[in-house]
Amino acid sequence: MEDLVLIFFSASVINNFTLTYFLGLCAFMGVTNRIDTAVRLGLANIFVLLITSLATWLLNTYVLVHAPYLSLISYIVVIAGAVQFVEMAIKKLSPTLFRALGIYLPLITTNCAILALALFQTSRGYGLAQGLVYALGAGVGLLLALVIMAGIREEVEMSPTSKLIRGTALSFFIAGMLSLAFMGFAGLFSKA
Repeated sequence: MEDLVLIFFSASVINNFTLTYFLGLCAFMGVTNRIDTAVRLGLANIFVLLITSLATWLLNTYVLVHAPYLSLISYIVVIAGAVQFVEMAIKKLSPTLFRALGIYLPLITTNCAILALALFQTSRGYGLAQGLVYALGAGVGLLLALVIMAGIREEVEMSPTSKLIRGTALSFFIAGMLSLAFMGFAGLFSKA
């Protein structure tokens, strides 16, 4: 149980995919203008990460035992299928959210954080429970990064800021400061 807590905390905070490994930056920079949109995209990512983790474990355990060279293409097919399912569900259940997410929802398919999860999980030799906890931690970390960035961007939009740094420049500066803050957790656990 202690290992699962460590895996979760490590994936969400210490080794945050977005702020430490710089994975998933297209959604991080593109959808973080409003907190509600960031939360919903983060939840969609968590769902896709969990499906990817489960499918990765199943593929590695039962299908790719004698053909590990097919793992990368298998992961990509699973991720694309999961994202299509999420996209259809969001379009049906919340058309407003579907329009708000725009191009960033189908971009989950090419989100390097999703593929990295499958590759990291495989290379670390995680079992089913460890893989699911790792996926949940990575998803919570991505959600955390999206919400923090969206909150800061909403505050900055309301405050007086120089035209020189407003917009993309300020967003990159904020992202850099968040990354430095999260990298401060790197020495927290020696096992992580």
